[in-house]
Formats: sequence, structure tokens, C-alpha cells
Amino acid sequence: MKYVCDVCGWEYDEEQGYPEGGIAPGTKWEDVPEDFECP
Repeated sequence: MKYVCDVCGWEYDEEQGYPEGGIAPGTKWEDVPEDFECP
């Protein structure tokens, strides 16, 4: 599933994760740390 930031439009894809930010592929959006900020 994909999530889109309402502010900047950045997209998070659970399948891909965000390895550059320390979020492994397969990480569900609800499991992303609370202090995560869009890149």
C-alpha cells in the first residue's frame, strides 16, 4: 500500500520501504517511527 504526504506529496510504498532513511522494505506505515519526517 502507498501513502502520500498531504504537505509535500512524498510517497511511501510499504513494499519498498525507505532504506535510505532506515525503514526496511515491507515495513507497514503504522510501524514507521512517530518521529519520522519526509525526506
